[in-house]
Amino acid sequence: MITLDGRAARTGAVLRRFARSTTMTLLCVTVAGYLALGLASSGDFFQGPATRTFLQYLATPILIGLAQMAALCVGQLNLAVGALGGFTACLTGALMADSGVPAPVAVVAGVAVATLVGLMTGVFIVVTRINGFIVTLGTMTILLGAQYRLTGTRTIDGYSPALKDLGRAAPLNLPLVFLTALAAAALLAAFMHRATAGRRLLAAGGNPLAARLSGISTDRQIVLAHTLSGLLVGVAAVTATAALPGVNSSVGGDWLLPSFAAPIIGGVALNGGSVAVLGTVLAAFVMRLIDAARAQFSLDPSWVNFLIGLVVLGTVVGGHIHRTHLERQGKAQGRTPPVPVGRGPTADAAPPNAKGTR
Repeated sequence: MITLDGRAARTGAVLRRFARSTTMTLLCVTVAGYLALGLASSGDFFQGPATRTFLQYLATPILIGLAQMAALCVGQLNLAVGALGGFTACLTGALMADSGVPAPVAVVAGVAVATLVGLMTGVFIVVTRINGFIVTLGTMTILLGAQYRLTGTRTIDGYSPALKDLGRAAPLNLPLVFLTALAAAALLAAFMHRATAGRRLLAAGGNPLAARLSGISTDRQIVLAHTLSGLLVGVAAVTATAALPGVNSSVGGDWLLPSFAAPIIGGVALNGGSVAVLGTVLAAFVMRLIDAARAQFSLDPSWVNFLIGLVVLGTVVGGHIHRTHLERQGKAQGRTPPVPVGRGPTADAAPPNAKGTR
């Protein structure tokens, strides 16, 4: 009976924390926004074709948000998300259309190239000790030039019809590209929270000094984070190539802001040490709802970008205020630490030395 009461108490505590979390807020906003758009469209938004289209173009925001989150979890930024995704999409399309490479081989090659670029970026940051912001900014510039070199002013649309059919496939009105994004999110969540390598990533991002003292190589975690980010960008590029009618030099040009907005709104800290996979997915859903509302009500796209940027800025400022408040509370409580009963500040209370003696 005590065990059952303890489990019930723990479950209640978890539910109370979830009810006050950012994820719960985003879930409520998502449901409310989806219902509002459906009612505003007289139910057309709930129909099969509209649902398929909505979810089909939701896959890419989810994946690029997860890719940025992988870099943010160790306190890094990846400004090359859009450029790498656009280059990978154009490379995959060019391999099939220009070189006649079979679709499976081209897809694997595209994902492998994106992963390799992420790996090289992480290694360059570690070796040179240059800030990741500068390195990924340079990588972005190089990749934009390479993307234009591949496509020029043309649109590559003569690639594998089987890949396009796969991008349009939607059993039970659930596009396969959307299910791929959800599968990637589930695998990433399991890796971060269950695998030893994922927990080391979070430890290195949360407190690099403590991680090094514990024997965790922070340099290795930076390389792993950028490699994982490149892999997710590669998957996003493949889903975009499959879903779009063609690829050109504009693909990936509008990915940078959503890649930051989804994890930041979802609750990921910019200084590292945390992930929020479900929050990132829900934030991408909210941004897709905003984009759908823009199309439905013929809103100016600049106002949509302004709104998303304002939400991101407000989230960052709110998080900073909350952390400052918690730090002040911690310092206030630490001014008068409690003294154990019957014991004063004697040598017996001194911390142990390296040999474990007092």
